[in-house]
Amino acid sequence: MMQYDERQVKEAFRLYAALAVKGYGDKEELRLYLADDVVRGLVEEFAQEVECTVIPASDKIYLVPTAISSPFHISNQTLKERYLPAHAVNADIYLMYVAIIILFGEFYDSYQNIEPTRDFLSIDQWLNTLNERLMVIKEMDPEELEKMEQEQEYNWRQVVEKWDALNDLKEKVKTQDARTRSRLSFLNTVKKFLEEQDLVKDIGEDELELTEKARTIIQRYYMEEERNRSLLSFIYEMSRKKERE
Repeated sequence: MMQYDERQVKEAFRLYAALAVKGYGDKEELRLYLADDVVRGLVEEFAQEVECTVIPASDKIYLVPTAISSPFHISNQTLKERYLPAHAVNADIYLMYVAIIILFGEFYDSYQNIEPTRDFLSIDQWLNTLNERLMVIKEMDPEELEKMEQEQEYNWRQVVEKWDALNDLKEKVKTQDARTRSRLSFLNTVKKFLEEQDLVKDIGEDELELTEKARTIIQRYYMEEERNRSLLSFIYEMSRKKERE
C-alpha cells in the first residue's frame, strides 16, 4: 500500500476542497495540481469518489461531474429555478439540452471531427440549425419516431412541441418577429447557462466561441458517452437522410 506524506495529503485535500466549493481553480491551483504527481493523483481520487473528473484547461482547473448521481451535477430543479421561466417542466430541459448538442455540433461539423472546424458561431446560425434539425424530427413517421423515443428514452415529441410553442403569436405582432424573438429569447437563456458554466464566450456581434473547458470536455468525454452518441447520431443522421431524399 502506498504511503503518502502528510503534507501532500493536506495539500491535495485543500486543493480538492477549493474545487468543490467553486467548481474551478485559478492559476495557483492549477500550478499545485501540475507540480506534484502525488497531489494530482490524490485530487483525482477524491474527485472520483464523488463521480467527478478534474480537467485542466488553459490557465484554470475544473471539477466536472461525470454522472447524474454526482452531488455536483446540476439538478433539473436547479435548472428550472435559475434559468428557465416559471412553470417550466422537464420538456424545457430536454429542449435546452438539444439546443446545446446542436450548438456544439456546429463547431465540430456534426461531430465528424475531434477538433473544432470553426472559430465562432452566430446566434442566428444556431437558431437556423436548431429550426432545421427539429423540423426534420417533426416530419418523421410517427411510428418510427415513437420507436426511437423508446430506444433512447428521450421524448422527442415533447421537445418539438416545446419548440413549436415558442411560435405562438400575440395579437398585433408580426408572425416572423414574434417567432424569432421568442426562440432567440430561449437561446439567450441557454447561452446564459453556458456562459455561467464557462463553456462559451460571447465575443460580440451576437457571436459565440467555445472555451478551452468546453473543447476539453467535448473531446475527452462528450462524444464518448453512450447516451450522447445515441442522441447525436439520431439528430444528424436524420438530417443527412432528409438531405439525400
